[in-house]
Amino acid sequence: MAKGQKKQHTPREERDNLKSVQELSVIDVIGEGPIEGPVNGLQSLLLNDTPVLDPQGEVNIHGVEAEWRAGEDDQSPLTGFDGSASETLIQAEVTHDKPITRTITSEVVDRLRVTVGVQALQQTTDKGDRIGTSVQMDIQIQANGIWSTVKSVIINDGKRTSAYMAAVIIQNLPPRPFNIRVVRVTEDSTSDTLQNKTVWQGLTEIINITNAYPGTALVGLKVDADQFGSQSVSRKFHCEGRIVRVPSNYNPKTRTYAGLWNGTFKPAYTNNPAWIILDLLTHPRYGLGQRIGIADVDKWTLYAIAQYCDQKVPNGFGEDEPRMTCNVYLADRRKAYDVISDFCSVMRCMWVWTGQRMTFIQDRPTDKVWTYTNSNVVTDNKGLQFTYSYSAAKDRHNAVEVRFIDPQNGWNVSVELVEDKADIAKNGRKVLQMDAFGCTSRGQAHRTGLWVIQTELLETQMVSFSVGAEGLRHTPGDIIEVCDNDYAGASIGGRIVAVDVVASSLTLDRDIELPGTGNTTMSFIGHDGKPLSAGVVSQPEKNRVILSSLPEGVVEGSVWGLKLPTLRRRLFRCMAIQEKEDGTFAISALQHVPEKEAIVDMGATFRPESGTLNGVTPPAVQHLAVDTSADSSLYQAKATWDTPRVIKGVRFILRLTVGAETEEDPTCLVTTATTSENEYTFHELPYGHYTLTVSAINGYGQQGDPASVEFDIDLPEPPDFIEITPAYFSLTVAPRQKVYHPEVSFEFWFSEKQLMSEDQVLAEAQYLGRGSMWIKDGLMLLGTDYWFYVRSVNLVGKSAFAEASGQVKSDAEGVLELLKGKITANLLNREFLSTIENDTVRREFEAALRISETNVQQQLETLKSTVNVSVAAELETIKRTTADEHNAVTLQMDTLKTQINTDITSRIEALQRASSTVEGSLTEKLTQLNATVNGQGVTVQEISRAQAMLNDTVAALKSFRVQYQANGKAAIAGIQLSATAVQSEILMMADRFAFLNPYNGSVTLPFVLQNGQVVLADTFVKSLNINDRFVVDTAGNVQIRDSARNVGVVLTNKAFKCYDDYSRKRVQVGDLLA
Repeated sequence: MAKGQKKQHTPREERDNLKSVQELSVIDVIGEGPIEGPVNGLQSLLLNDTPVLDPQGEVNIHGVEAEWRAGEDDQSPLTGFDGSASETLIQAEVTHDKPITRTITSEVVDRLRVTVGVQALQQTTDKGDRIGTSVQMDIQIQANGIWSTVKSVIINDGKRTSAYMAAVIIQNLPPRPFNIRVVRVTEDSTSDTLQNKTVWQGLTEIINITNAYPGTALVGLKVDADQFGSQSVSRKFHCEGRIVRVPSNYNPKTRTYAGLWNGTFKPAYTNNPAWIILDLLTHPRYGLGQRIGIADVDKWTLYAIAQYCDQKVPNGFGEDEPRMTCNVYLADRRKAYDVISDFCSVMRCMWVWTGQRMTFIQDRPTDKVWTYTNSNVVTDNKGLQFTYSYSAAKDRHNAVEVRFIDPQNGWNVSVELVEDKADIAKNGRKVLQMDAFGCTSRGQAHRTGLWVIQTELLETQMVSFSVGAEGLRHTPGDIIEVCDNDYAGASIGGRIVAVDVVASSLTLDRDIELPGTGNTTMSFIGHDGKPLSAGVVSQPEKNRVILSSLPEGVVEGSVWGLKLPTLRRRLFRCMAIQEKEDGTFAISALQHVPEKEAIVDMGATFRPESGTLNGVTPPAVQHLAVDTSADSSLYQAKATWDTPRVIKGVRFILRLTVGAETEEDPTCLVTTATTSENEYTFHELPYGHYTLTVSAINGYGQQGDPASVEFDIDLPEPPDFIEITPAYFSLTVAPRQKVYHPEVSFEFWFSEKQLMSEDQVLAEAQYLGRGSMWIKDGLMLLGTDYWFYVRSVNLVGKSAFAEASGQVKSDAEGVLELLKGKITANLLNREFLSTIENDTVRREFEAALRISETNVQQQLETLKSTVNVSVAAELETIKRTTADEHNAVTLQMDTLKTQINTDITSRIEALQRASSTVEGSLTEKLTQLNATVNGQGVTVQEISRAQAMLNDTVAALKSFRVQYQANGKAAIAGIQLSATAVQSEILMMADRFAFLNPYNGSVTLPFVLQNGQVVLADTFVKSLNINDRFVVDTAGNVQIRDSARNVGVVLTNKAFKCYDDYSRKRVQVGDLLA
C-alpha cells in the first residue's frame, strides 16, 4: 500500500433480529342454530378469499385452528376462548415529551392488553454500517392522582427495518375510572441516522368470561397473523345452514319423496325454498310464529311446490341440477312482506291469504278448472262481456342482467346476461336489472332471467268479466279457459241444448263453422269439475256435431268450448275474485302460456298461435290525462295518452263535451278531432266542466276500447272540511276535498280570534304559506281557540275561505311528560339532577389542568397542622396560569380541610376558572362544603358559570344544591337558573316544595307540593273564578256564564236554575222557593 493512503471500508448491514408474532383470535357468529355445519371442513373456511385447504387437501394457509359449534341449546363452550376482548386501535406516535393517555371506565374489565412497538429500529454509523439500537417505553397507571410504572418494554440491541410490535398484559387493575399512559423513556431521535420512532398501536379490554352461546352457530378461529402482514383478515364460511322441518318421507340429500306423505315432519337441512319459507313463517323467534302457526299455512300446496323445485333440469353445462334452490344468509331485519316476497320469487310464485290460511300460487302448467264463454258470463251496462287490457310495450323487456352469488368467483356477485335476440332486433334493446334472491347457480340465474323475458313477451293480456254463482267454481291461482266468440271472430263457445247418448251427438246453442282440414276438438267440464274433451267427427247441421265418443258427465246446459286447428286455446290464471253488490262476482285473470316452462327449463322453441280470426284490432287507450294552462284571456287543455302496443296506421278520435249531464247543465259537444299523435291541444276554452273521450281506430274502421277523463276550467271549490289534528304546542291543518284535483293547492292563514269576512281575513290574519297541509307551532297557549282560514288555489284563481278552529293538546299528564323529557334531555339539567360527589371540585380542577401542558406558571401554598395521627387541619391554595397559541387558562383552587379520626371530617373547596380558547371563552366558580360523621355526609354546592362559544353555544348558569347521603342513598334539594339562546329555565328539586308566608305572627303555607300532589290551604282559596265564565263563590254556589257574562246556569245546594240570553229564568229544579 502506498504511503499516506487510508484503508477503504464497505458499509455492512446487520440482519433483522426482531420478530413479531401476533395471533388473530376471534369468534364469528354464523347464524341462528342449529345448522348442519361446514360443507367440507377447512376447505370451507376462506381467509382473504383463500381456502385454508385446497381441494386436494394441501395446506394453503398455515397456523389456522378452527372449532365449530352447530348452535345446539346445550352446546359446550369453545376451547381456548376464556375471555371477551374489545380492542381499540390507537396508532399514535409516543414521544419523550408527549406521553399518550387513555381512560378506563368499564367496571367489568379484568385485564388490559397494551400493544406498543417501533415503526423501525436501526442506527447508521459514521462508516455507513446499519446496526441495531435500543429503546425503552414505560406503561404507567394513575391511581389516587399518582402515576406509577406497571410494565416496561425494553428493546436492547434490536434491529428491524419495518414495524415491530410487542403486547403486554396488565392485571390487578385499580378501581375505575383510572388513566393509563405510555411514556417514552429514551430520548427522541434528532437525526435520520437513528430510526427509533415508538407507537402505541392498540389497547384491548379483556373480560374473563366463558360463554357457550346456546342456540347460536359459531366458529372460533386462531390464526397466525404474521403471514398476512398489515392486511386485515377477512373470513368467509361455506356452510350448510339451518336445520328446518321437512316432510317425514323426504330425503333432502337425494331430493326424493318416498310414497305418500302423512303430513308429519322431521328435522333436516335443505335448501329447498318451500321448506325454508315454511320455517320462516312458523318459527316463533325470528319468523312469524307468534302470529301464525303451522295450521295457518297451506303445507299441502308447499309440498307440491317443493317437488316442483326438486325436479332436475339441464344447467346449460351438460349436467342436471334442481330447478330451484335457495342459499341465502339473512343478516338484516326486514319487513315480513318483503322477505316472503323474495322467497316466493325463487319459486316463481306469489302468496295469498284465503281468509283462513296462507297459500301459494305457482306459475307452472296445470289443468284448467273451468271454461267461460259468452253464455255463462254477465253482460255489463256497456254491452261488454269480456274486457281486455295489455301490458305496455315499454314494460316488455328483452334483455335481463341477473345478479347472483357465484361460487366460481370467490362467492362474489356475478352478472348473467339473458337476451331474446330476435325481439331485440325487432323492437330494440330494453334491459332489466334484477337480483336473483338466494341464487348460487349460474344455470338457475339464467333460467330466472329467461322466465322474466318469456313472461313479459308471451303473457301480455289480462281479462276481466263478471259471472254468477259459477264464479265460485275456482279460486285465485286456478287456470281457466276463455272462449270469447267476439274476440275470436268465430263461434267457439256456448252451452249444450240437447244430448243424444246413442249417436254421440250434441245440439249446440249456436251455429258453428268447422275448417275443411285439421282436427277439431270440443272441451267440456264434467259433473265432478274435471276437464273433458272429445274429437269432432262430423257436422250434420250447423248447430249439431257428432263426437268420436261422448264423455261421461256431459248433460244439457253444460258449457262447451271449441278448439280449432287455426286458433290457440286462450288460457288465463285467475288473480282475483271480488263479490259485487248485485251478487255477481268480478274476475280478473292473467294470460297463461303453459309452453313457457319448456322454453325456460328445457330450451324448447315455441311459436305462439293467434287467438282470433280477426285482423289486428286497435289497442285500447290508457293513461289519458289533461293538463290545463292559460291561453290569453281563455284557457287551453293539452291531452296526452299512450297505448300498450304500437300498430301502424292507427289514428285517434277525440270527442270533447262540456256540461255535467244534468237538467241545469246539459252536456254539449264542444269539438271533435282526429290525430295520429299521442297528444292533442284544445285552445280558447271558457269556464266549464269538460269530458274528453279518446279511442283508437284502424284502417278498417275498427275502434278500440275508449278512455274518458273529466276536468274543470273554473275557480276551485273551497275545501269540503278542514281536519285539525292537535299536538302538544302545535296544530296540524289538513284541508280535505271530496274529489281530488292534483292541480289544486291551498293557502293557509292564521288568527288568534275568529274573523267575520274575507276582507278581515286578508287584513288581520297571518299568512302562513301555500301547500297541501300545514303545521303551526310556536308559542301556542293551552285551552285557547286558534282559527285557521284555508282556500283552494288553481290556475284559474282562488276559492272562498273555509274556516276551522282548534286547540292544542292540554292534558296535564302529556304536557308535563313532554316538558319533563325536554328538561331531562338537557346536559346541564342532567348534571343538576345527579348526585353530588365529594370530589367534584377536585375532578373539575384536574380536568382543567389537562387542557394544556405548555407555558405553565404555578404557585402552591400549603399550611398544615397536626396534633397527632387522628387530628389534623390543612389549608391549601393552588394558583395556575397556562397559555399557548390556542389556549389561555387561569385557575385557583382553595381547600380547607379538618379531620378528627377517620369518622369526622369537614372540607371546603372552591375552584375559580377563566379560560379563553380559539373556540370561545368560559368563566366558572364552583364552591362545595362537605361534612361527614360516622358515614353520614352532607354537602352544599354552588355553581356559577358563563360560557360563550363560536359555535353559538352561549349559556349562563347559576345552581345551588344541598345533599344528605348515607348508606348509598341521597336526599337532594336545589334550585337552578339557566339561560341560553333558545330559552331560559328555573328548576327546583325537593321531596317537599312549599311557600311560607308569615301572617298574624305565625307561619302559614299557601300550598305544598309533596309526593306529586298539590295541597292548597282553604284559607287562601275562598272562591274560584275562571275567565269570569265559571264562578264558585264562598257559599259553594256555582255559576256558568256566556261570553257576554250573562248567567246561564246556577247550581246551589238546594236547586238547579237555567237562564236564557236575556237573564230570564226558564228552568228550576229542586226547592222552587230557593
